[in-house]
Amino acid sequence: MTSLTGIWQVFGPDCQFANIQFFFVLSDFFFVQVWIFCYFCNMADIREEIVVADSLRDALEMQAQGFVTHALCECERCVSDALSVGYRLVDTAQAYANEEGVGNAWRKSGLKREDLFLVTKVWISNAGEERAARSIDESLRKLQTDYIDLLLIHQAYGDVFGTWRAMERAYRDGKVRAIGVSNFQAGRFFDFAHYVDVKPMVNQLQCNTLIQQTAIEPLLAQFGTRMMAWGPLGGQGVDGVVKSAELSAIGNNYGKSAAQVALRWLTQRGIVAIPKSTHKERMAQNLDVFDFRLTDSEMAQIATMNQHDTGTINFGDPQFVKHLIENYG
Repeated sequence: MTSLTGIWQVFGPDCQFANIQFFFVLSDFFFVQVWIFCYFCNMADIREEIVVADSLRDALEMQAQGFVTHALCECERCVSDALSVGYRLVDTAQAYANEEGVGNAWRKSGLKREDLFLVTKVWISNAGEERAARSIDESLRKLQTDYIDLLLIHQAYGDVFGTWRAMERAYRDGKVRAIGVSNFQAGRFFDFAHYVDVKPMVNQLQCNTLIQQTAIEPLLAQFGTRMMAWGPLGGQGVDGVVKSAELSAIGNNYGKSAAQVALRWLTQRGIVAIPKSTHKERMAQNLDVFDFRLTDSEMAQIATMNQHDTGTINFGDPQFVKHLIENYG
């Protein structure tokens, strides 16, 4: 598979074509290829986009960094701020209970629907073909849209195959433009992807400089599945990301913070990062990571920081599963 880092090396930051848009292509079965579009403009305007595609539908552009709305008390205000500073990918979920806030925010933004990329997730209480189908229609209503750009199964529990059949139908009917999963660790992901007709286009996982998810990458590549990183700046036992002296030292070479280095490290791996913030200034800072490039040695140095490759949550722990099913199933 061609890497984001490898593509940049073809040109380098001093080339007259240095401002490059990266398009990663997903199919239902395999990673296809990488297209490079070069054009003249300032380095500060670099945008990297991942494209989800298959043999039946047109390619979808997915911004290389998005804004997640998990546990936001002022969702509408925060999403409005995120859109105003340049975010176009917004991640929500039925379980977040804020899809309506996302819908209100984008409707008031003045942005065209086709310029946005909306992500939501089917919760386990809506698992099963009939319930999932009804919940998809409800999400569409709350988001005030005719289609969802990316729909994920939130957790790998309950009748996930029934849920997936409803998602495949919504996908073929045009209600959803891409489908995937969330928190499917390696064994569960393989079992699931092996049997479904439409292969998952995205797997959203806890991933950052301390939780690097390197072991699952070859498996995702086998099915043409891209990774999206929740918790890219830490949280849930990995607060050391934004406070890392090592990342700060690297950032000093570019006038960037530890957080910005951590986000850039993910995008150079071809992973979509979805950081969260309630502060508009910090939202802008998190998005300002496309005017510099980490060197190969810096990428390798950060790779040595890996502490919990598969994440700090054991999604296979029976007690964790029991808690989710008894409280939310």
